[in-house]
Amino acid sequence: MLTHQIDPDSLAALPRSAGVYIFRGDSPLPLYIGKSVDIRSRVMSHLRAPDEARMVAQTRRIDFIETAGEMGALLLESRMIKTDHPLFNQRLRRMRSLCSIRLVQSPAGLVPEVVDSKLVNLGSTPELYGLFASRHAAATKLRALAEQHSLCLSVLGLEPAGQRGCFGVQIKTCLGVCVGQEDRGIHDARLFSALCDSQVEVWPFPGAVDVVETAGTWVQRHRVNNWCYLGTQCSRALLSSSPHMGQALALSDAVPREFDLDSYKILVRPIMLKTAVVEPVATS
Repeated sequence: MLTHQIDPDSLAALPRSAGVYIFRGDSPLPLYIGKSVDIRSRVMSHLRAPDEARMVAQTRRIDFIETAGEMGALLLESRMIKTDHPLFNQRLRRMRSLCSIRLVQSPAGLVPEVVDSKLVNLGSTPELYGLFASRHAAATKLRALAEQHSLCLSVLGLEPAGQRGCFGVQIKTCLGVCVGQEDRGIHDARLFSALCDSQVEVWPFPGAVDVVETAGTWVQRHRVNNWCYLGTQCSRALLSSSPHMGQALALSDAVPREFDLDSYKILVRPIMLKTAVVEPVATS
């Protein structure tokens, strides 16, 4: 166990249940926000980790918010990191813009185009592939797919082709579509197949829904619209170590303005596979 100056009462209060925990120091801003299905066990693992000694040394108390299940903990952690900007969280920071790939039908065949969230509405635009932090990251993915599936970098718009075709023809990584040695339709079918696994799912509901989690008689309804988490309704008083922490779970009245990558990653599988309990939200 690392040496620390953490309030022993805050450690003693940590529950063996799902939720979010917050490492706090002398500053009003949190040091670190995490989530677990067992808050106490996860916090204690931080206190035993040598590579987290600097964070632990700055911590004075640990707050928590219990949730009815893991999904609620994941959604709440993501929201709090974006709003509270903890010093030691390096992931789940809000991205100003996301990029994706769409296939455009040209007279010659399919051409991949990198588009960003300022031009298309992610989550409501069909036939988009992959979610990337930048255009460079999207282009890097296309290059990787070209190598894996023998695609032509010239046809993909990633490099010019000379009279002898692209460089890939010379080193046998391109099957020659750029010089007529491969049928363009066959090449495009391979491109489409390579991208299919990363297709961005369109929000499958006409409006907002509640994703429901239960723990015994405790029911939490996580409000979601267009893959954006809007907040949680609880059937009982919030279990938290701070009287102000309930504000983090409060439903937002604002219409979501942008697609949220982290909420999408948390929700897309249980919603599309129908393993989550989903209830439509009544409109007034």
